[in-house]
Amino acid sequence: MFRAMLMLHTSDWHLGRSLHRADLRAAQAAFLDHLISTVRAEKVDVVLVAGDVYDRAVPPVDAVELCEDALLRLHDTGARIVLINGNHDSARRLGFGSGLLDKAGVHLRTQVTKLARPVLLEDAHGPVAVYGVPYAEPDAIRGELPHDLKGHAGVLGHAVRSIHADADARGVRRRVVMAHGWVTGGAASESERDITVGGVAQVPADTFAGFSYVALGHLHGQQTLAGHLRYSGSPLPYSFSEAKHRKGSWLVELDASGTKRAERVPAPTYRRLSLLRGRLEDLLGSPAYREFEDDFVSVTLTDPSRPEGPMDALRTRFPHILVLTFEPTPSPESDDRCYRARVAGRDDRAVAEEFIQHVSNAPATDGERRLLTEAFEAVRTEEAG
Repeated sequence: MFRAMLMLHTSDWHLGRSLHRADLRAAQAAFLDHLISTVRAEKVDVVLVAGDVYDRAVPPVDAVELCEDALLRLHDTGARIVLINGNHDSARRLGFGSGLLDKAGVHLRTQVTKLARPVLLEDAHGPVAVYGVPYAEPDAIRGELPHDLKGHAGVLGHAVRSIHADADARGVRRRVVMAHGWVTGGAASESERDITVGGVAQVPADTFAGFSYVALGHLHGQQTLAGHLRYSGSPLPYSFSEAKHRKGSWLVELDASGTKRAERVPAPTYRRLSLLRGRLEDLLGSPAYREFEDDFVSVTLTDPSRPEGPMDALRTRFPHILVLTFEPTPSPESDDRCYRARVAGRDDRAVAEEFIQHVSNAPATDGERRLLTEAFEAVRTEEAG
């Protein structure tokens, strides 16, 4: 080879996931098309997939087919592929056939007992050892590792020591490691599943000292903790907390001493996520909201009283609305006293009218008052009889 090693770092595909029941299969397929085109155009040597390939331990059939197709096409580019399982994946299922796939250049690293077995590559500057540390719940693997390790920090600390020992024995200076977890300094969103163990979820960044590059997965925002320590983030936003994320992958070049450059490769935007807030009349009529009409939207209505049929009304302008919540603007007549204080000394009908006011954020209508009067009179008549 006459050039330096070129790697593409991606993670958290979550194949099979939906967004508030919205189907994302087309969006995920479009990202994988983009990823394969990038690998081919940039002549990438190795693709690093840092966990959460699937969204569930038992993924739907179409998600498995999508993954298989992507791996076949990535293999056809000539690139090597290294995957680890994340906390959403089943290590056993994702790792099926790993020995056979190794021979084809697709390397599945899903067994903690083999985390110090590298994928060995070479470029103009010599050998590069790529190690994949599969995600594992500390309690679930207690019998598979030689030491009594505490939490994710203990597991990853043991993994790093084992990896450095292996690389030292091989005489390989340039070491790349893949891991799936929450490293101190990383910013989380609402989409990641909690991996807290014993009150501790984070792993110190200095755990990964001595590596040429660290390809991290789990957190969905693309971020840089250090020049050699990065999260690629998820390729799509999987909650409205990710609405402002800039999604993508990292194109990483290694030179003789380590990471030479890391270039952000933006992911295609399938459909934006937008959060809207206001009164129903304004949201339906104001031209200020025209730019959001084709977005996935989450709407918070601030009308003083809850409108009738708001979701159907909003869908006429925002056909991809996914979430609707209500935060009524308090009226000048609002009473901040507790419920017990508000109803003290009132008769039954007044209490019922207060309840209507409470649930609808509007006074009882004449028709509702009439129905209440008839209902209470019927109850009194029955009790008197």
